[in-house]
Parts: sequence; structure tokens; C-alpha cells
Amino acid sequence: MEFPVHIPFVELLGLELLRWENDEAEVRFDSQSDHHNSFSVVHGGALMTLLDVAMAHAARSGMPELGAVTIEMKTSFMQAARGPLLAKARVLHRSATMAFTEGSVLDADGKLCCHATGTFKCIRRLPVGAKDAQALNGAGPVKTD
Repeated sequence: MEFPVHIPFVELLGLELLRWENDEAEVRFDSQSDHHNSFSVVHGGALMTLLDVAMAHAARSGMPELGAVTIEMKTSFMQAARGPLLAKARVLHRSATMAFTEGSVLDADGKLCCHATGTFKCIRRLPVGAKDAQALNGAGPVKTD
């Protein structure tokens, strides 16, 4: 399944959206050596990105026309992460504009590697790019030299 929006960093990491429905999401990550730390295991920053993406998609699952902006995220690391990884995320509570979520990363043996909670603000997607930013801000041409 393809991600519903173009996210260059997600593409760079090679994340794969497996499921995105009913306030839940699952994202797969086949890490490469470029994603490792000096101990030859998946870097914590890559794991946090995986959790952030999974939880944001859980938050957006009922409202695909909206964006989800991370407001707060707390992550706990239980053990080193190796091999293909699966992030599972779900919405714990939803208000009119916020989604409170949790997510876990499991290794190929189903062992818990890390867990996070996150708060996301659900907002109307805004146009992006230099021309769109100008229109939003009422500014003149953007100098790009």
C-alpha cells in the first residue's frame, strides 16, 4: 500500500505502509546498514521516525484529508532493534483537533524493541513549495540564488 502523501524522508528510509484504518496503522521497516548506529543496530532516531510515522497515520486513519502534526512524543527503548521491523500504532483518544496515540516496534521474532506515546494535532493540509508559501504569506517573489 502506498503512503497517501509524498514524504521524502519516509521514502529515503524505505518505510512501507501495510495497514491504515480504524484508528490503527502498521508500518514496516527493512533497515539497511546506513540506518545503524555504532553498535550495528538500528539507530534510535530511525526507530523514532518509524514510530512517529505509524502514530501519525493512525491519527489520520479516519480523516485522510487532514494532516497530523506531532505535538509531543515520548519514546522508551527496551532492546536493540535488528532485522525487518514492524511498527503498530493506535489512537487511544481523539478530540475535535487532537489524537492521543501509542505505538510499538517489534522485531522479526515479535519481541518489543521500543514503545512510544504521541500527541498529534489534526489540521487541514496546507499547500507547500515556494510559490504556495508566497501565496499563503502574501509575499513577493522568493529569491532562490
